[in-house]
Amino acid sequence: MKYVIPRLPVRAAGRGAALRVLAGTVLLVAAAAAQAMAASGQAAAPGADEELVAMLRADAQRHETGNGLPRDPGFAAALYCRAAKLGDAESQFHLGWMYAHGRGVERQDGWAAWLFEAAAAQGIPQAPNQLRLLGGAAPVQPECLRDPPPPMVDPAVAAAAEAAAASAAAIERLKASSPQPIVEMVMKMAPEFDVNPGLALAIIKAESNFDAQALSPKNAMGLMQLIPETAERFRVKNAFDPKQNIRGGLAYLRWLLAYFEGDVSLVAAAYNAGEGTVERYQGVPPYNETRAYVKRVLGVVGALAHPFDARVTQPSPRLQKIRTAAQP
Repeated sequence: MKYVIPRLPVRAAGRGAALRVLAGTVLLVAAAAAQAMAASGQAAAPGADEELVAMLRADAQRHETGNGLPRDPGFAAALYCRAAKLGDAESQFHLGWMYAHGRGVERQDGWAAWLFEAAAAQGIPQAPNQLRLLGGAAPVQPECLRDPPPPMVDPAVAAAAEAAAASAAAIERLKASSPQPIVEMVMKMAPEFDVNPGLALAIIKAESNFDAQALSPKNAMGLMQLIPETAERFRVKNAFDPKQNIRGGLAYLRWLLAYFEGDVSLVAAAYNAGEGTVERYQGVPPYNETRAYVKRVLGVVGALAHPFDARVTQPSPRLQKIRTAAQP
């Protein structure tokens, strides 16, 4: 793989600026080459870092002294710093000397002390003498050597992202361990009812473990365990037909989401124990079965709130009391 450094037009009046751009281009090309090697699984050539360091140091020295290039100590310090960050002892010493004497840069004794200590640790003989001349200045890592701070993340955003990732992983595990025809049916139909497919899959798993012929002692039928009243309410003629059963269960979930204004805990509890029971206890009923049920559903959905369509039904007249009772 070849990396071509583009030609730059150099005018007499702007030669220094053009050369600085060229030096930056070289660094970008070197970085691109390293990234390309990493992406292709190739190891970097032996001595590649040493060559880059030598180039940076040599260019810094020329800009510092004006040897063949316009003198530019500020740019020289930037080049020294890049080489110093790669561990080059000579560049650490040269940059420390510039900061110690204020040559082309603002004097910074703490930065100089840090650089001289680093250079001395690598065997530069003049570095300890320069350290003594600083009179015991406390070492402070130069700004150009510090890694940028990590971006600030809103804790609420981070928590939401973590919950979403956990939910996605849980849904994938559930999909992988469930009958694919049923999963595909849910993934296709749930959006038609504005229901999170993860919520529907979690309900089916908890209700029937994906058994389309399941029948409970209370005569709840099929995948989503529709009792006869619910099946009739949502126009399900054959509750053992997977498609009809899922459609009826999704319609009921959509209604519950509107009735409890998207509170997933209340929706799951109502699906298990009935909306009247949730209203009577002003929240998740104190039944071990229902509490475990709600916990399993939340573990898949990963969020306490779910979008809802307010046009489907009026909210529960006791919803405000339920919310008040839930407050600490």
